[in-house]
Amino acid sequence: MSEAGLKRATQHVLLLGVEPQSLLNFRAPLIAQLVLAGHHVTVASLPPSQIQHDALSALGAKVSSVSFSRAGMNPIKDIKTLSALTRLFKNHRPDTVIAYTAKPVVYGAIAARLTGVTSFVAMITGLGYSFVEGPEPARRIAKSVASVLYWIALRFSRVVIFQNPDDLKTFQSMGLLRPKAMTGLVNGSGVDLNHFVFSEPPQKPVFLMVARLLADKGVREYAQASRRLRKALPEVRTLLLGPLDPSPNSVSKSELDNWVSEGMEYLGVREDVRPAIAMASVAVLPSYREGTPRSILEAMAMGRAIITTDAPGCRETVDSGRNGCLVPPRNAEALFQAMLEFSTDAEKVASMGVASREYANQKFEANAVAKSVIKLAGL
Repeated sequence: MSEAGLKRATQHVLLLGVEPQSLLNFRAPLIAQLVLAGHHVTVASLPPSQIQHDALSALGAKVSSVSFSRAGMNPIKDIKTLSALTRLFKNHRPDTVIAYTAKPVVYGAIAARLTGVTSFVAMITGLGYSFVEGPEPARRIAKSVASVLYWIALRFSRVVIFQNPDDLKTFQSMGLLRPKAMTGLVNGSGVDLNHFVFSEPPQKPVFLMVARLLADKGVREYAQASRRLRKALPEVRTLLLGPLDPSPNSVSKSELDNWVSEGMEYLGVREDVRPAIAMASVAVLPSYREGTPRSILEAMAMGRAIITTDAPGCRETVDSGRNGCLVPPRNAEALFQAMLEFSTDAEKVASMGVASREYANQKFEANAVAKSVIKLAGL
């Protein structure tokens, strides 16, 4: 049996992320399953609010905070991040660290090496801006820097867990993994089927995209396809939910305002997306690349037909023809045609929604995903 498959004794496990709300939204089942398995769990992120602290504590975890830079490539800030994580590990002395998202993985792995933590588990939950193909010089520079940092960090990682096979193949082809590195695949972050419950979709066609308003999420393609669809079928509604982003890859406020003036319904930012999903009959995500898109998993759990791209991470959520369809990324015409077809076949949309819920239950149930992570981590 491989090292990752061995059952271990009780350990002190430190789960490291960036945002405390992300720990609650995406890692609560993992925290709960670790505690249920008898491990002592500490979660660490940027400082949580009192509500977030109490919610994480209620899961059975000790809560710690660490100050570090969320994003960007500022060497001074990144040295401070490494220093903060080194202090965190020295103070808590975990047996195993599980880290997810780029900065916790990269600087957490180095800090683990510096402090003698021998079991570091890296979770690659998506490759983001740096690894999406594009002509911008800044993107190429970011990819080069990120590749070097991942190459260093993953040599200090005992196990590397991916959310889709495309990301694993990318890391292998770029030589970012040790030749005999232990790797594993899990089905995204999972989705809580008791929280996101099935609801009947509306009879009239209503499309919803939930995402940060970044170009790489395909939001401009969605806006273009929606504009054409509303002209062809004025009764169709197209909804958009998600925040503007400080990234240069974000759409502008004026661009968003223009979409709204043309008929797009912008729902802003909502902590609870379930009412928005309930308003829709079809969930759309024309992203260029994902780990596994959580917004689509939530829509699947609530019984919505899916239109997304035949791109890494996204394609994992659709059994084509069963619960939705795949379109090429960066292709507003193909997206429009798919939305047009779904607009005129309510029966098909409803049956695909039922299939989405079944598919979410079969493949993406949150506790099953959490148990897969624990097994791969050797805990």
